[in-house]
Amino acid sequence: MQALPRFSRAALAAAALCAATLSSPLALAAPPADQRADASSAPANSADTATWRALSRLGYGPTPALVAQVRQAGGARAWALAQVDAAFAASRLPPAPAPELAAFDQPLPQIFASVKAEREARRALRDARADTPPGNAMTPPMAGNINAKQAASPDMAPELSYIKDSAQGAAAWRLAACSQPTLENPLLARLTEFWFNHLNVSADKGAARAFVGHYVLHAIRPNVLGRFEDLLLASARHPAMLYYLDQALSVAEGTMQGERRRGLNENYARELMELHTLGVNGGYTQNDVRELARVLTGWTVAPQQPDGFRFAPRLHDDGAKTVLGRAFGPTDPRDARAGEAEGLTALHLLATQPATAHRVALRLAQWFVADQPPPALVDQLARTFQSSQGDLRAVMRQLVQSPAFWDPSNRLFKTPLDFTCSAMAATGAGTDDERELRRSAGFLNNAGQGLHRWPTPDGYKTDAATWRSPDALTRRADLALALGRGAPDLGWLQPFLSPATRARIAAQPAQLQAGLMLASPDFMNK
Repeated sequence: MQALPRFSRAALAAAALCAATLSSPLALAAPPADQRADASSAPANSADTATWRALSRLGYGPTPALVAQVRQAGGARAWALAQVDAAFAASRLPPAPAPELAAFDQPLPQIFASVKAEREARRALRDARADTPPGNAMTPPMAGNINAKQAASPDMAPELSYIKDSAQGAAAWRLAACSQPTLENPLLARLTEFWFNHLNVSADKGAARAFVGHYVLHAIRPNVLGRFEDLLLASARHPAMLYYLDQALSVAEGTMQGERRRGLNENYARELMELHTLGVNGGYTQNDVRELARVLTGWTVAPQQPDGFRFAPRLHDDGAKTVLGRAFGPTDPRDARAGEAEGLTALHLLATQPATAHRVALRLAQWFVADQPPPALVDQLARTFQSSQGDLRAVMRQLVQSPAFWDPSNRLFKTPLDFTCSAMAATGAGTDDERELRRSAGFLNNAGQGLHRWPTPDGYKTDAATWRSPDALTRRADLALALGRGAPDLGWLQPFLSPATRARIAAQPAQLQAGLMLASPDFMNK
């Protein structure tokens, strides 16, 4: 483990605590007898256990203020149930990114215009450089409002950095939303993460990059506790998804665009069935994928429209189609409403399938309860999904009231993002501190969970086996020690740590104990 020399002892101690997470034979030496007695005499408190579970699963871990909220609510179970309604109410309100992060939260027509301006500026820059005589160190004047000095240092030109700034601002907002409970309701932040992951888009797809932050705030966040069908539709029509899975390029076979003949792109239709709704064993065929792609032809972007979406009748396949046994078309090519209605009907069909109910139920149970959740819980959540017509608030209320949610045998391990946000929340590390932001973002990139950067549509894994490796735990310990060095007193975390962990940490110097709390196996589980 890399650590500053003065923290070499802390590094060893953190490594030993992490080893306990892996059930390794490596472990800290037993503390002195007097410390063992003090630690072992502290009984486990079921109320503290329930509070930790509620705050770590329905948010990103405890803070003193959240612990007080739980007590005022009458306990963890009452707080958890109340959070469902509180998160729903918060989702109805507009988010509040800091002004310096607001580039990604502009109206969609403005985002389209900014992206276009950047591309034109870069094109002008390339053309100007190409026109520069060999050996001429002078950069000629640029087109538009980009001068020679800016051209020599592109980062100086705002026109050339909008897309990057937008992506970075969106990532900073996500870190702020999950680590600052006063900024965003904890359950709303947690559900936004879940549903973004379920309906994943990647900022590494160039065309989608500038739109990912807007997608999170305006397609995902407002719908996480609404009707699943509405969430699915908001995702399907957003430019980020239309670009990411190439739906904006999918047209009826043989369509001429300029001098090029184009046709179907099945990417979105496939992932819509395999990942977003039915699941890989959901009863569809490759022919269903192709037919669904035909149904959705003409769904594309519209830079001038407030929602960034339009249906283009001339790009739509108006022939007869069949999806999951349901007949579509033929439609009158002159009737735009009929062609778009086919897509709406198809999304409704997929959103209301029993296989979709089961997949959503399983994913939620894996996220909030256990990597291998009890089948009875999954069945119960699926029934609630179907009987409520996909009311996600009803499903979440059922989940937090289930015995399985509170069963201590159902364990979960924090992902890198989960760990980062919970450590930042516990220490009060603010995302307004550029150093803290860079450190946390760098950790996530190195840990394989860069914000909005999972490349494939399946979203990142959430199971313990994916993230609990020796190297990954070493990286966590490094971050924990770094955050702990500047942290206030974290003694309030003591009730949530096991007696053994408290004893081991007590044997270390006082200035190291905050970081060791964050590096402990107790803190990494939820």
